[in-house]
Amino acid sequence: MKAELILQRRATAKRRWRRPSRKVLLMTVALAGWSFLYGLLQPLSSWITQSLLRLSVDTHFGSAVEFFIYEAPKVLMLLILVVFGVGMLRSFVTPERTRKILAGKRESVGNVLASVLGVFTPFCSCSAVPLFIGFVAGGVPLGVTFSFLIAAPMVNEVALVLLFGLFGWRVAALYLSTGMLIAIVAGWTIGRLHMEKYVEEWAFKAQVGSGPMLDARLSWDDRISRGLQAVREIVSKVWIYILIGIAVGANIHGYVPADFMASFMGKGAWWSVPLAVLLGIPMYSNAAGIIPVVHALLEKGAALGTVLAFMMSVIALSLPEMIILRKVLKLRLILTFVGVVGFGILIVGYLFNLLL
Repeated sequence: MKAELILQRRATAKRRWRRPSRKVLLMTVALAGWSFLYGLLQPLSSWITQSLLRLSVDTHFGSAVEFFIYEAPKVLMLLILVVFGVGMLRSFVTPERTRKILAGKRESVGNVLASVLGVFTPFCSCSAVPLFIGFVAGGVPLGVTFSFLIAAPMVNEVALVLLFGLFGWRVAALYLSTGMLIAIVAGWTIGRLHMEKYVEEWAFKAQVGSGPMLDARLSWDDRISRGLQAVREIVSKVWIYILIGIAVGANIHGYVPADFMASFMGKGAWWSVPLAVLLGIPMYSNAAGIIPVVHALLEKGAALGTVLAFMMSVIALSLPEMIILRKVLKLRLILTFVGVVGFGILIVGYLFNLLL
C-alpha cells in the first residue's frame, strides 16, 4: 500500500512537471506585459510632462518633473521584478540551510562562500541579530559570519538589478565584485584578529534549533506564490522610501548645477570620498531608495568612485544596524567592524576615481 502511494505521488509530480499550470502560464504572460510596458516608460514620461502637463524640460521644474515621472514607475517595476525573483529564490535557500552550509568550513574558504551566499540570501538589518546568533552558536567562525553579514546588505540584490537597469552591466558588475571583495577581506581580517571575546557570551550559548526547512520539491506554483508574497510584503514597506529617494534625485537633477556637484563630489576633491562615507553612515535608507539619488548625482558630474562609496556606506554601515548589533557585540568589535569595512569602502572609492 505504501509503495503504491509513493508511485502515485511520483506520477503526479511528473505530470505537474510536464504540463505547465495556469499560474505558470499567467506569470509568463505577465512578464511579457512587464517588458512591453517597461519599454514605453521613456516616451510616456515625455508625453505626460510636455503634452499633458505642458511643462518645458528646459526649465528646472519641468526637468525635475520629467525625471520623477520617468524614474518612479521604472524603479518600482524593477523592484517588483527582482523582489519576485528573490522570493522564489528564498524557497530554495533558508537561513538555517545557509548556516549548515557554512558551519565547519575552513575560514578562508568560508569567507568566500559566505560572501557568495550573502549575495543570494538577502536579509535586512532587522535580521542581523538572529542570524548572527544562529551562525556563531552553530559553529560558524566569527570572521566567516561577518563576511556573510557584510555581503548580505552591501551586495544588495535590489541595488544590483537597479544599477543594471539604470547604468548597464559594467557598473553593476563593478558594484558586485567590489562589494564581495570587501566582504571577503573584511571578514578574513576580523577573523585574524580573534575578537570572539568581544561577542556577548550569551550569544554562543544560545540554542540553535533545526528551524523550518522549506521543501526542495515544492511545485513551481508554490514558488510563484512565495514570490508574489515577497512582493506584497517587501514592496509595501519600501515604496515610500523609493518615492522619497526619487523626489530627492529629481530635485538634484532639476535644480543642482552640474559644476557645483562636480566640485563637491568630483575626482579633484581628495576629501570627497571620506566625506561621502561619513555622510552615508548615519543615513537610513534601503538600496531601492538610494539608487535614484545615485543616478542623479552621477548625472550632475559626481565621480563614480565617490558615489559608490556613499552608496555602500549607506547600505552596509547604517547606524540602525549598528544599534541592533550592539545587542550581541561589544563596542570594540562594532568599531572594528565599522573601521575595517569603512577602510575597504574608501579604497574602492579612491581606486575607481583613479581608474575611471
